[in-house]
Amino acid sequence: MAEKTLFQKIADGEIPSDMVYEDDRCIAFRDIHPHAPVHILVVPRKPIPSLDDLVDDDRELVGHLFLVAKQIAAQEGLDNGYRTVFNCGKEGQQTVPHLHLHLIGGRQLRWPPG
Repeated sequence: MAEKTLFQKIADGEIPSDMVYEDDRCIAFRDIHPHAPVHILVVPRKPIPSLDDLVDDDRELVGHLFLVAKQIAAQEGLDNGYRTVFNCGKEGQQTVPHLHLHLIGGRQLRWPPG
């Protein structure tokens, strides 16, 4: 069995987090190194290493992650806008090999982001 990722350990309750949402398919918690006043990670419970590892059967799960992000954005009062981001691979700045969606907001965001 492969070693659990940091996010899998958080999902399994082995590592504490500032959880803001939880259901049978995903969890969401505040990033410990936020890049904005609101920076929340939406993480599937299913251990998918990255966006490149998605398969057709994951279609509904990924849609669910976006709907959860939308719900959390409303709860967090991000009425003026927010950003959702999936980082993929080393050059994409993915640091944990477990698919996760960044929900970022609470200030004026710039473009381009990188």
